[in-house]
Amino acid sequence: MTAPPTVIRLLAAAFGAGLTVTALAAGPATAQPAPQERAETVRAGYTGSTEDAAANKAFFEAVVKSVAEQRAANPLAAQVTVTYNASRAPSFRTQIANSTSIWNSSVTNVKLASTTGTGNFSYREGNDSRGSYASTDGHGRGYVFLDYAQNQQYNSTRVTAHETGHVLGLPDHYSGPCSELMSGGGPGTSCTNAYPNATERSRVNSLWANGFAKALEKAGAQLR
Repeated sequence: MTAPPTVIRLLAAAFGAGLTVTALAAGPATAQPAPQERAETVRAGYTGSTEDAAANKAFFEAVVKSVAEQRAANPLAAQVTVTYNASRAPSFRTQIANSTSIWNSSVTNVKLASTTGTGNFSYREGNDSRGSYASTDGHGRGYVFLDYAQNQQYNSTRVTAHETGHVLGLPDHYSGPCSELMSGGGPGTSCTNAYPNATERSRVNSLWANGFAKALEKAGAQLR
């Protein structure tokens, strides 16, 4: 269904960003992604730089745009469902399902749901020297890439839940403790916590309060 003119104008103003990437951690790998994807990718640092913050925000904004376009006819929905397609990450089926369960049990204003069609984002797997990351395509959608080597080095469910946190609007905070999901690889390989803490849960609920219309408004305000 076509979005109302006011929604279209807001989308056009708020989501003109190009492709960006945010990495959980740098991990060893033996191969690179397809050349056409590699050529368009912008690498964000692992130390929590302003580039990381911009990449995190861009991915969230892309998902919000995708959800808003699909559900513009119902802007007052109390809860948003963000859909994903995991068909391109079959090796991580269990971790993705666990991550979805963790997030769905942790927050109330947004839910994740699997789809076999075109979702608001997708999961992919492979080898990449950048490790695992969340990437936007600049056109309202994106994907979470799960790197084989990194997921052998770090707790795989934590990696998946961390990257999914970017989908829901959370930034990296590598200096945080293991109890903080978005500290990513900062606490080291011994950290196995895959759950967001109270502050992270509260932030996601706040971002998605009152449905996607509120999330869209907040995302747009960040760019003004």
